[in-house]
Amino acid sequence: MKALLLVDIQNGFCPGGNLPVPNGDEIVPIANRLIESGKYDLIVASQDWHPPKHGSFASSHAGKQPFELGTLSGKPQMMWPDHCVQGTADAELHPDLKMGKIDLILQKGENPNVDSYSAFRDNDQDALTGLADFLEGQGVTDLDVCGLATDYCVKFSALDATEMMSGMRVRFIEDASRGITPEGVMEAIDEMRGRGIDIITSRQALDG
Repeated sequence: MKALLLVDIQNGFCPGGNLPVPNGDEIVPIANRLIESGKYDLIVASQDWHPPKHGSFASSHAGKQPFELGTLSGKPQMMWPDHCVQGTADAELHPDLKMGKIDLILQKGENPNVDSYSAFRDNDQDALTGLADFLEGQGVTDLDVCGLATDYCVKFSALDATEMMSGMRVRFIEDASRGITPEGVMEAIDEMRGRGIDIITSRQALDG
C-alpha cells in the first residue's frame, strides 16, 4: 500500500503567513496533482498546531528575536516568530489544497515545552503522534513525503519514517516541497539521501 504525507502545507508557512517559506504556495497545485492522481491508497496531512506562548516562539523568551538560537527542553532551539497558533487562520491548511481527499489530518506541536518538527514524534523523540502505528495498521509499505519546509519538518518526518518504520520505502518529492534556505535544503537532501531516502520529482511519483 502506498501513502502520501503532506507536511504542514499551512497558511503560516506560505506568503502572507507568520513564518513564510519562500514561494511556499507554489507547491499547492503540485500537491493537488498528487492528491488527485489516484496513485495513493492513503493521504495524510500534518498540521502545526501550537498553543499561544509556545516555547519555540521568540516572544516567549525575554530578549530573544526570531531566528536567534535559544534553548528549549534542554536542547538548542531556533526561536521562531509566533506561527500556526491553534484556531487561527495562520494555522489552517492552505485553502486551495484539495482537503476533501485527505484521509487523516494529524496535528502536532501542541506541547508548549517542546517543539515538534516531525509528523511522527516531538523533538525530544519522546511523545509519539501515533502516525507510525496508523500507517503500519493500514499496511503501508511505501511513503512519499513532501511539503513545508524541506530543511525542517519535511526532513525530520522523512528521517523518522525510515527510523521508526522497519522496511518502509520512503521517497522525498523535491519539487512538491520548499525550504527556508537554499543551503538548508541542500543539506537536508544530502542527509535524506544518506539515510536511503529516494529523492524524486512529482512526475516520477505520478509515473511510477
